Amino acid sequence: MCGIVGYLGSENATPFLLGGLTNLEYRGYDSAGIAIYDGGKMVVEKTVGRVGNLKEKIKTLAQAPKGKLGIAHTRWATHGGVTDANAHPHGDCTDALYIVHNGIIENYKELKSELADSGHIFKSETDTEVLAHLIEEHYKPENKRTLFEAVRDALKKVRGTYGLTVISVREPDRIIAARNFSPLILGLGEHGNVVASDASAFVGMTKKVVYLNDGEIAELTADDFRIETLDSEVIARTPEMLEWETDKIRKDGHEHFLHKEIFEAPATVRNAIRGRLVSDRGLAKLGGVENVKEELRGIERIMITACGTASYAGRVGEYMLEEYAGIPVEVDIGSELRYRKAVFDKKTALIAISQSGETADTLGAVREAKEKGVLTLGIVNVVGSSIARECGVGIYNHAGPEISVASTKAFISQLSVLALLTLFLGRQRNMSLATGKRIAEELQKLPELLSKVLEQEARIRKIAEKYKDAKHMLFLGRKYNYPIALEGALKLKETAYIHAEGQAAGEFKHGSIAMIDQDFPSFFILPKDSVYEKTRSNLEEIKARGGPVIALTTEGNAELDAFTEDVIYIPKTLEMLSPILTAIPTYLFAYHIATMRGNDVDRPRNLAKSVTVE
Repeated sequence: MCGIVGYLGSENATPFLLGGLTNLEYRGYDSAGIAIYDGGKMVVEKTVGRVGNLKEKIKTLAQAPKGKLGIAHTRWATHGGVTDANAHPHGDCTDALYIVHNGIIENYKELKSELADSGHIFKSETDTEVLAHLIEEHYKPENKRTLFEAVRDALKKVRGTYGLTVISVREPDRIIAARNFSPLILGLGEHGNVVASDASAFVGMTKKVVYLNDGEIAELTADDFRIETLDSEVIARTPEMLEWETDKIRKDGHEHFLHKEIFEAPATVRNAIRGRLVSDRGLAKLGGVENVKEELRGIERIMITACGTASYAGRVGEYMLEEYAGIPVEVDIGSELRYRKAVFDKKTALIAISQSGETADTLGAVREAKEKGVLTLGIVNVVGSSIARECGVGIYNHAGPEISVASTKAFISQLSVLALLTLFLGRQRNMSLATGKRIAEELQKLPELLSKVLEQEARIRKIAEKYKDAKHMLFLGRKYNYPIALEGALKLKETAYIHAEGQAAGEFKHGSIAMIDQDFPSFFILPKDSVYEKTRSNLEEIKARGGPVIALTTEGNAELDAFTEDVIYIPKTLEMLSPILTAIPTYLFAYHIATMRGNDVDRPRNLAKSVTVE
C-alpha cells in the first residue's frame, strides 16, 4: 500500500526520488523518507505527513543530499504509530545499509527477539527495521557475502509479504530488490535504472520495464539487471513497454484529479468498448479470452471476487450475467473467499476484478482458485500487474491512470467490460441476435448519454450544498442499482467522511427504517426500470416518516416531483446499463460535499489506492 522508489544512474538521485514519491502519493501515505548515498555516507531524511513535508525539510538543510544512488518511501502505517522514527528508510546498527519495504513480516517478533539477543539495537516499532538488522547479520564482513547474497539468505528466514529495496555504502553501485506478494517493477532508462512499487513513479523517465514475480530477487546496476529466485535459479526476462503517457496524469484544468476522472467517464466507456463490438452481429470480440473461448462455452457457474468498489462492479455483473447469459453467479469479497472453503469444480470460472491488479486479497483468492484447477480471468486496468499475469487471460479496462484514491472511472470501465463479457457469454448460449444487437447499440450510445448526465453538475452541486452538513445518509436501490447504492454510500464515506449506508430498498423496512427522521436524508436510485414501482413505494414509506429524499430517476419521469424537489435525471438506457449512468450523480454529489467540507478529495485520510497488504 506504501510507495517505493529507488534510483541508480548518472544523475543526482534526489530530485528524481522526490518526484517519484510525489507521483506515488495517491497510493496512500502517512510519512515519507529518503536515503541518498552522498560522498561515502548515507544521508537519511524522513518526516511524518506528505511528501511536501519531506521536501520542505530538505530545503532547510545547509546542503541538500546529492548522490547517484538512493531509495525513498511513502508509508501507510501497519506496525507502529505515525512518527519520524517509524518512517522508512530503516537502517542497520552501523548505518551501512538501508531498506524500504511494503508488506507485513508475520514472524517479525520472533526474528526481533533473536536479533536483540545477538546485540542488535532497534530504533523503531516497525517490522521493516527487523529486516534491516536481519540482512546486517548475514552481511557482516567476516561472512564474505555480497549484498545480493545477504538479502537472499535473510529472506529465506522471513514469513510474510514484501516488496523491498536495499542499498549499502559497501556496494554503492547496485540496488537489491525482492518481491513476495507486493508489487515491484524495474525501470530501465537512458541515464540510469530505477525500481518502484508502481510504474507511475517513473512515468516520464522510461517506458521500458521488467516486472518481478513472487519469490524473486533482483540486482540492479546503473545499466543492467539480473534476476534470480530465492533458490538461486537464474531468471531471463524480456523488458516490456509501458502504455501510459505523462500527460495523462495531469489535471487538465480541473481542480482535483477526482473531478477530472469523473468527467472522463464518456472517454472511459469509449476506450473500454473500442474495437470490441461487432454491432451488426450483436457480438463482443474479446481477444484476451479468445484462447479459452471453448472452455468458457462449457462453464456452468461463475464466481466473481473483488474488494471495495470493484466488488460492487462485480455485483452489477452478477445481475448482467445471470439475466442475459443464463449463468449462475456468486460474488465474494477477496478477503472472505480466500479463507473460506469455497466449493470449486471444473465447470466454474473465477473472475477477479481489480483496478490496480495488485489487490492482495483478490490476488490471494485467484491463487486459491488456481490451486483447485479453476479457470481464472482478470478484469484489471494495469497491464503487467500481478493479477493480470497470475490469471493469464482476461480483459483490460483501458481506462488509463486513475490518480484519485476514490475509484470512479475504473468502476465505470469495469461495468463496461462486464457488459461486454455478458454479451460475449450470452451469445455463446441462448442470447438472440436481436438482443445482442440491442446491447451493442446501447453500449455505443453510452458516451453521449454520460455527457448529458455530466451536464447536470450545477444542479447536483446545489443539492450537495443543501446536504453538506448531514451526519448520516442512506443510499437505496434495487436490482441493478442496489450495488450503486452501496457504491454511492462508499464514495460519500471515502471523500466526505459522512457516515453512509447502502442498502437494498426492499430490505430497509427490516431495521434501517428505525433511523429515519427529518435529520436523516435518503438518496434513492430509481430509474424507470422493472423494479421502479416497488422502489417508489419504498420512497413513499420514508417520506411518510418525515425523511428528506434525493431521487435519481429517468428523464421525463415527473412523478417524483410530488415527493421531493431534489430530483436528478439520467437519460433512458437498457436496465442492465443504467448503473453506468446512475453512478455518476452519486460521484458528483460526494465530490461537491467533500470539497465544501474542505476535504482533500484526491487523498482521503487513512486510505490507500492500491491495497497490497491484508
